[in-house]
Amino acid sequence: MSPDTPLAMLGGLTPAEFLGDFWQQKPLLIRGAFPDFECPLTPDELAGLACEEGVEARLVEEHGKTGPWQVSHGPFDERTFARLPEGDWTLLVQAVDHYVPEVAELLAAFDFLPRWRLDDIMISYAPPGGSVGPHVDQYDVFLLQGMGRRRWQLGGLVPDDAPIIAGIDLRILERFEVEAGNDWVLEPGDMLYLPPGWAHHGVSQSDDCLTLSVGFRAPSADEAITSFADYLGEQLPASLRYSDAGMAAPGDPAELDDEAVARMRRFILGTLDDPARLAQWFGRVMTQPKYADQLVANETPTDPAALVAALQEGEELVRTPGSRFAWHALGGGRATLFADGDGAECAQPLARRIASEAALDAELLAHEGAEVLLAALLDAGSLAWADEFEE
Repeated sequence: MSPDTPLAMLGGLTPAEFLGDFWQQKPLLIRGAFPDFECPLTPDELAGLACEEGVEARLVEEHGKTGPWQVSHGPFDERTFARLPEGDWTLLVQAVDHYVPEVAELLAAFDFLPRWRLDDIMISYAPPGGSVGPHVDQYDVFLLQGMGRRRWQLGGLVPDDAPIIAGIDLRILERFEVEAGNDWVLEPGDMLYLPPGWAHHGVSQSDDCLTLSVGFRAPSADEAITSFADYLGEQLPASLRYSDAGMAAPGDPAELDDEAVARMRRFILGTLDDPARLAQWFGRVMTQPKYADQLVANETPTDPAALVAALQEGEELVRTPGSRFAWHALGGGRATLFADGDGAECAQPLARRIASEAALDAELLAHEGAEVLLAALLDAGSLAWADEFEE
């Protein structure tokens, strides 16, 4: 996708214009982002998904029996939905793209952004008045109206210490003031982009209101530092230690002086400042699956020779729903292929092909070592045989 090609889903902006002027900077309302949009699933199908084991689902009742903004977690059953009032509640189902291929297909429209930044597509259903209250999220999100009408009001950037309502299982803001001009009703196919930290409040205006939230992941500073330190700690030798060779005799042996602190600072920063290791850690952390238990490893290792034979006979492999792939160039025609939190070195064209949306067929065997890598990905649960997956 060319960064200079105007996109209807961005309101006629080019990817370059959107990234330069809006991404992580300010909201953007896009009328008719998906013209004649038909939601890929119905409210009943979403409710059915929320009743399944292993699916992350929440029910938010503004006037619950146990108090305001009552939150309950799935799986639910028919009795749960039968007792609900005619309005003022919301059903939220995470990672619907993992379970509904037609929802997953929508992700291709967002290829103007790094695929490894994608988190999932959450879908919410609400009858009239349904809401989760005014709140703020710490991630980028595109809110696509799938069915019915929803009113969105924005309240501007919110500081980290903004007070929230205590005693409930939601981060609802105590104070929310709508900014002038940031009050819209979205129809099916309309979309609203929100950067992190922007207060917003969405309320269903009609029956069968479905909203698709395409979210993007970004590690927090504490998560990134802790994770990278753990990754480095597994690789660094025990002999790499703090050193103070050549130091001056201390005036007071109990003093931790500034020079000692400076030496430790240089030691830590020098250890952390390793671009090659950082890239290997970053690829692994950004491809970690949202739900690790969705990957089902093979009990019996795949025979690479048998895999080659199957591909040559016309069989194909597919990427497991929910699996994440990325690649990083190493030079010399080599790359690291990252898959579901792990990494393997291979030919760069092979890594690019597996991490793309291209077919995984016998053409892959043209690359040296492809059969071993594919067998490992198959055994890890990142890939599956197309015919078995269809069953």
